[in-house]
Amino acid sequence: MAKQISKIRPAVDPQSSKILPSTISKTKDQALYLEPIPESTASLRKKLKDKRRQQKQQDKQRKQALRQKSKNRKSHSHRISASRTDSRLSEAGRVAALPTSTETIPQRIERAARQPLSRWQPLKRLALFLGATGVAYGGGWIALEMNLPDTTHLAAETQVRAGTLTLKSADGAILFQDGPASRKTVRIHQIPKQLQQAFIATEDRRFFEHDGIDGQGILRAMVTNLMSGELAEGGSTITQQLARMTYLNQERSILRKLKEARLSQKIEDKLSKTQILERYLNQVYLGSGAYGVTDAAWVYFGKSLEQLNLQESATLAGLPAAPSLYSPLMNPKVAQERRNLVLDRMVRAEAITPAMAAQAKRSPIALNPKQPPNAQDHSPYFTAYLQQQLPELLPEEVLKQGGLDIQTTLNLKWQKAAASTIKDVVYHEGYSQRFDQAALVSLDPRNGEIKTMIGGNAFAQSQFNRVTQAQRQPGSTFKAFVYTAAIASGFSPHDGFQDAPFIVDGYQPNNYGHTYKGWMSMNQALTKSANIPAVRVFMEVGFEPTIKLARELGIQSPLKPYYSTALGANEVSLLELTRAYGTLAAQGYRTQPFGIRSIRNRQGKVLFQHQPAKQQALDSSSSAIMTWMLQQVVTSGTGKPAQIGRPVAGKTGTSEHNRDLWFVGYVPQLVTGVWLGNDDNYPTTGSSSTAAATWGQFMKQAVKDIPAQSFPSLPKLTGRQGSIEAKPVKPKRLKNLPMPRQEEPTAEHTEDAAVD
Repeated sequence: MAKQISKIRPAVDPQSSKILPSTISKTKDQALYLEPIPESTASLRKKLKDKRRQQKQQDKQRKQALRQKSKNRKSHSHRISASRTDSRLSEAGRVAALPTSTETIPQRIERAARQPLSRWQPLKRLALFLGATGVAYGGGWIALEMNLPDTTHLAAETQVRAGTLTLKSADGAILFQDGPASRKTVRIHQIPKQLQQAFIATEDRRFFEHDGIDGQGILRAMVTNLMSGELAEGGSTITQQLARMTYLNQERSILRKLKEARLSQKIEDKLSKTQILERYLNQVYLGSGAYGVTDAAWVYFGKSLEQLNLQESATLAGLPAAPSLYSPLMNPKVAQERRNLVLDRMVRAEAITPAMAAQAKRSPIALNPKQPPNAQDHSPYFTAYLQQQLPELLPEEVLKQGGLDIQTTLNLKWQKAAASTIKDVVYHEGYSQRFDQAALVSLDPRNGEIKTMIGGNAFAQSQFNRVTQAQRQPGSTFKAFVYTAAIASGFSPHDGFQDAPFIVDGYQPNNYGHTYKGWMSMNQALTKSANIPAVRVFMEVGFEPTIKLARELGIQSPLKPYYSTALGANEVSLLELTRAYGTLAAQGYRTQPFGIRSIRNRQGKVLFQHQPAKQQALDSSSSAIMTWMLQQVVTSGTGKPAQIGRPVAGKTGTSEHNRDLWFVGYVPQLVTGVWLGNDDNYPTTGSSSTAAATWGQFMKQAVKDIPAQSFPSLPKLTGRQGSIEAKPVKPKRLKNLPMPRQEEPTAEHTEDAAVD
């Protein structure tokens, strides 16, 4: 073919570039013979394209084979090396280069693709997958376990919810509870079987079959909720709910549900089903401030647990899912529908018969709402006083976590008696004597325990604590410290001073009614609460020794070195005044008043334990003499209304214009202080005898629980040596005034103001 084509191609002169005559002209008339062309140009081009596509496909297959073989380098190493060589030749454009072997590269690639994998390769892949899954699961499990609350003390923690605060009296009675706390808990045998069955049928019908997580219950709840179009049934078991109540919150998250599930398994491992059910029924929130079935029975029906009937038990069992929605107090119709649903579930659980359910459904929900048991705080001022002290005793994170059980010093029986006494005196005497507030506090002088605290007449109207916060003039009650300083410096109670008017450095004290007795012993002056002898004794002993001793006894408020200080011109609180008298009752030993004995967390661990401490502030001889003198005030002086049929030592006090009416007194085991007056300092028309009578009314009830005990006997007075040194005041000007005409005042008006 090539030869024939060359014959018909024009000849070209290579020198002149001219076309030479072609030989075709010579054979113009002859027939031209050419061999047939086997394929056209278009066909050749198509074949070339197909070949190129085939090469690309082969290259692609070869690369895939190379990647597959690179994963198993230990086998077929010679083939991988050859393939890499072929790959480099191909990438360099040397397509024509052929291997020494007669097998072509595409054939090699095709053979490699057909070659079966190692028989162990699938097992290796499965092992790798399972290993990765195990590592991921193990890591997640470890992370979940690390994020779980500490359950070391699970048995104790599941009995108390987090965030609660419980204050108990000295005998263990509940004074106050804050947070999600059950006011009254019971044992499982005290909860009626029918009530238990109602909760199990409603909340967890397979409670006794699962190990904390009920897969069937979850699926059943999902189906029920989808079919009803609402949240008709929950998937959490009773154990899961207990775990949430004890350790978690209501956060809606996958992590919380995982924690809840794991905690429920831990609970099931450590507690029996009976224990779990008991804790759940004592803590579950059932609305209207009721935590636990005991509280709820009282709140909704005014009944104890054993008095509940079937329909009432079913009503309570329907509440946990949505206490507000299903509350019979808020939505009676919805509550009745919910109750009927609970009855149906009890029938399916074979807890009751269909006839029993039908009869219960026909009964209306008979409500008798009551306040939660122990909801009334009988010691609100005391409770507030202690809560203010908690940040000083415990870290902030511990207070936030809650679950605290605080053992206090309060005597609940005495506290109720004190509250009743204060209410009575304000109601019966307040209007006529023009005072509307009163306060009372009692201490055990032997250790400082606060036994009662009434900080005012009405806590709801005023939370101001008149025991600890009010600063008032103590009037003649301060005279006890003046005479104690004199006795401690070596004076005898029979030593006398002139009861006559005088002026010292411009200050003129006066007795009530401007009546004077002339010479009086200290014992007589204290008994009659005469002002002039008290100022003279104060001057004789000195400002500094008297003020220092008053502080040693327990007065903490500022005391100024003025003449009027002897008559109670400086303001003090009722608590510190009572504490100072308690030092005399304790034979000279001072204690620090306190209201918290111990604090425990949910695990029962003691977080705080008060360590009582006492310090001798006065020698026992001087204390005994002073107690003897204060007994005379009650037996024959201004404190007669405080007599209770046993030895009592105490002192009355009245500030200027009768703004403050006081009595502080004690028996060996208990010291009590009483104050009457007005918050705005408005003058009263009463007298300290009203305060003494109030003291006596309370103490008559308190001492029923206290055995009669005598005070120390009066020590020998002759030859006594003082325990402190007197530093008499040297006035710049002292003028004695003539005795005025005398007129005997009444017994109940023998005290006067401290300041002119």
